[in-house]
Amino acid sequence: MSGESLRDRFIEWLNDRPDESVLRALFSVVLAATIGVVSLDAFEWANAPAPPPLATPSGTPSTSTPSSQPLPATRPRTGERRGAPLRQKDPRLQVAMSFDLAGDGRLMAIGGIEPGTAKRFADEIEKRGSYVKTIVLHSPGGSVQDALAMGRLIRERKFATEVEAGAYCASSCPLVFSGGTERKAGERAAIGVHQVFAAASNGPLSGDGMASAQRVSAECQRYLRDMGVDQQVWVHAMETPKDELFYFKPDELVSLKLATSASGAATPTAAATAPPKS
Repeated sequence: MSGESLRDRFIEWLNDRPDESVLRALFSVVLAATIGVVSLDAFEWANAPAPPPLATPSGTPSTSTPSSQPLPATRPRTGERRGAPLRQKDPRLQVAMSFDLAGDGRLMAIGGIEPGTAKRFADEIEKRGSYVKTIVLHSPGGSVQDALAMGRLIRERKFATEVEAGAYCASSCPLVFSGGTERKAGERAAIGVHQVFAAASNGPLSGDGMASAQRVSAECQRYLRDMGVDQQVWVHAMETPKDELFYFKPDELVSLKLATSASGAATPTAAATAPPKS
């Protein structure tokens, strides 16, 4: 029986009781409102969008894919370039980040950024910090919170950062890269970003998971601002699906202040670098 028919029969029954006219009017209003709410809920349920895809099962806000492999390149907004070529599969990118002190104070940081990587990085700096000058990155990214903590420690210790020629720094790795007081990108270095997403271990993402991803996204924006990086970097990240990457051209790395120098970037002209006339 429809809601409307049920209401009509009940009102007809009440009509036989004139002494209850006030109650009849009040109940009619309540019943009509209830039917409207139920109808609206049914419409919204039928037209609700599909739940977002599942993320990594770690339960930690992340920007890396489960396979920790280099992702397809994309150039949202412009379309004129498909980005840097895919990196060859490197077994070093498939394991947790390791640290190795090389010559000239270069600490090689290679591998995925997993929960706990920031603590291991801090321990490494505690042991070798007096020898370290530059953090050299080759990483597919991973845990955002760990990347932020690593970047803040790098800035606190006034280390430089570098992505060597042909190396890979993607997903949350550019957050670490941003911490350097000087940030160097080598020839054909692949530096790319995409959306932060919350992880769900069982079923669709909950409201709490979505709220967590939004909080982390806001934290990343503040962090990049504090590091002196142009906010357009984060715009590109948020416009790029989590299973793709927005790779920056050398000129973009410098103009957006993600890198202080990049091989292949145009050298500023004398007019552009001269101080303004008084």
